Amino acid sequence: MARSKTSQKWLDEHVNDPYVKKAQMDGYRSRASYKLIEINEKDKLYRSGSVVMDLGSAPGGWSQVVAPVVGESGRVIASDILPMDGLDGVTFIQGDFTDEAVYEEIIQALEGDQVDTVISDMAPNMSGVNTTDQYASMYLVELALDMARNVLKPGGSFCAKVFQGVGYEEYVKDVRSSFDKVIVRKPAASRPRSREVYLVGKGFKG
Repeated sequence: MARSKTSQKWLDEHVNDPYVKKAQMDGYRSRASYKLIEINEKDKLYRSGSVVMDLGSAPGGWSQVVAPVVGESGRVIASDILPMDGLDGVTFIQGDFTDEAVYEEIIQALEGDQVDTVISDMAPNMSGVNTTDQYASMYLVELALDMARNVLKPGGSFCAKVFQGVGYEEYVKDVRSSFDKVIVRKPAASRPRSREVYLVGKGFKG
């Protein structure tokens, strides 16, 4: 089957992407690893001993970055509807975290701990229809924020990928209502033409 011009362009861009090549050399599962590394250098979202929840974690690029930093005294609870190969120091729960059974499994995995940081690199399967994709992506980040409000300890942090478009401004306001400080980041590893940014919330009001 012939590839569409759009998918061929994406493939060419992906193959020639310096971050894709760097990820392969550094042994990271995803180029997205560098986005979180840069954000954490600026915003100090997690450190040794932190309890971190990674939503939409597959293939594991973010968990892979977090686990060595939080170390044995910290914990990473990761979840995705897609399967993810195991990682040292990461508890992975497969399923939709909005399903009650999956949510309960995640809560049980915390063993009574509150979470220091919730991170989310979730994105919907893109249909190519901008309006549909935007609504789907906003729905996912709203779910991530709901989860953060349920599990974060007071003073905790939140970081989620958001696509600028319909619903974006309202979402930023919603995040501001729960955090003392909200910062918008566009990491170097984000493709310049992408509408994605990362919202960082610091100081969860609880």
